[in-house]
Amino acid sequence: MRNTMNGAEAMVRSLEAHGVRHIFGLCGDTTLPFYDAMHNLDHNITHVLTRDERSATYMADAYSRVTGRVGVCEGPSGGGATYILPGLIEANESSYAVLSITTDISVASYGKYPLTEVDQEALMRPLTKFNTVIKRADHIPRMVRQAFRAMTTGRSGSSHLGLPYDIQYDDVPADDIWGDPKHQTYPAYRAAPEPGVIEAALEAILTAKTPLIVCGGGVVIAGAMDELEKLASRLDLAVATSISGKGSLADTHPLSLGVVGSNGGTDETWEMMEEADLVIFMGCRAGSTTTSRWEAPKPGQRIVHFDNDPMTIGANYPTEVGVVADLKLALAEANAYLDARDGEVPAFGGAVKVADIKERKFARFRELAKSDAELIIPDDAIVVSDPGTSCPYYNAYSQQKHPGRQYITNRAHGALGYSLSAALGAWFGRPDSKVVAMMGDGSFAFACGELETVVRSNAPITYIVFSNSNFGWIKASQYADCDKRYYNVDFNRTNQAAVAAAFGLKSWRVEKLEDLDRVMKEAFAHEGPTLIDVICQPLEEAAAPVRRWMG
Repeated sequence: MRNTMNGAEAMVRSLEAHGVRHIFGLCGDTTLPFYDAMHNLDHNITHVLTRDERSATYMADAYSRVTGRVGVCEGPSGGGATYILPGLIEANESSYAVLSITTDISVASYGKYPLTEVDQEALMRPLTKFNTVIKRADHIPRMVRQAFRAMTTGRSGSSHLGLPYDIQYDDVPADDIWGDPKHQTYPAYRAAPEPGVIEAALEAILTAKTPLIVCGGGVVIAGAMDELEKLASRLDLAVATSISGKGSLADTHPLSLGVVGSNGGTDETWEMMEEADLVIFMGCRAGSTTTSRWEAPKPGQRIVHFDNDPMTIGANYPTEVGVVADLKLALAEANAYLDARDGEVPAFGGAVKVADIKERKFARFRELAKSDAELIIPDDAIVVSDPGTSCPYYNAYSQQKHPGRQYITNRAHGALGYSLSAALGAWFGRPDSKVVAMMGDGSFAFACGELETVVRSNAPITYIVFSNSNFGWIKASQYADCDKRYYNVDFNRTNQAAVAAAFGLKSWRVEKLEDLDRVMKEAFAHEGPTLIDVICQPLEEAAAPVRRWMG
């Protein structure tokens, strides 16, 4: 009986031992042994062939966001390794667990100027939480375990493993193939708050007069939505979110203020940020977008900060109480503290304030939209947006009816071309949910080749392209910051519906507003992939919910 396997087989079995079900990737010559192992072995991993390594990483990113599992992507040496970078840095900075495996030239040929040689370890080092190029086949199982351990514990993030060609043929002991089941999902090995810090945080909050919770993506990553809802409801405390924090509460919840900040925040929601005498950041880095380049909180506003990453506490604001812990455990302890606390706890009147702000915000929206039409996207849909034209509108005005990760956008680095590919990863993660992806026509051109992958997968995704024939966000920034001096931001109009039809999607081109509702219903009812090309107003002419274009 064989008690060894080769390195490529060991990689497949190690991924299988960590519960991997899908791999997104693109073939290359250094990948031949790995692909051969996936072909020959009996396993439960589905490999999705993509048309671009960037797309593979974006698919793995969105897959990870909707499943809470590690998303896995792979690509070959040289150009493949460089193309895979954008998705890795997005996942790492957004705190999602994505593993990139890039096969490499043979260790024996290092330094001999072989084709596609690049120092992968140096390339990936600043972009990942864990990174190594494996030099010996018998190290493969332990390096896979270390990568999963890094990705799923503490602040989750991305990892990279370089897999040289020659070691894929070397022997690996079969008895070293195992994985910790806890590392199949994240957060793994959650850390509880230090003694006394929850009491200090709650007592600080209870002394405030107009506190406001601001949630980032950490609440949803931690699965702390129920604990947050219990705390907020008990104190009648309004909850705002960053873009990534959307889903911390249902948007329809009476205490859900909505997105605040420079992208998707409105003047109405910003009122509560400015008026709060204490801001409670939860799983939020208090970065430039959420704070509208640190316009608020202002000096003198008190800060309590909950996060599982100690580096975020006090990074931008003097912090009265910092709670470094898993959000689910921290909020559960906060609720238990209030249950046991003697005396009445105050009610902060959040629901009344939120109702007034929402009424004014949506009244202005209805006036601009000239429509009272209801959103026709199914309640359980996953909506993916590129960071451009579609992002601020959906951030500001969509009303997600359930908490959790139903909205995805790449807010850490904002690369164009994300949503077209990410939507497919989200669909593989939740195939029973309707997936809708929105983008501008600038973004569409970055990634439209991946429509072939969508058709080959027969994924019933609906793509909505907002066509204004320019890089809208930059043109709007030139409008606002450069006194309308436009330079090199316009391009020729393309018929995106015709492009999509050539790839095999059912598509429509919408030029009249009165046709949009009918077309969207037809697209959602279609069983295969669809695309709607919407000819729309230039962003610089629109009353978009953007408080600040640059930064």
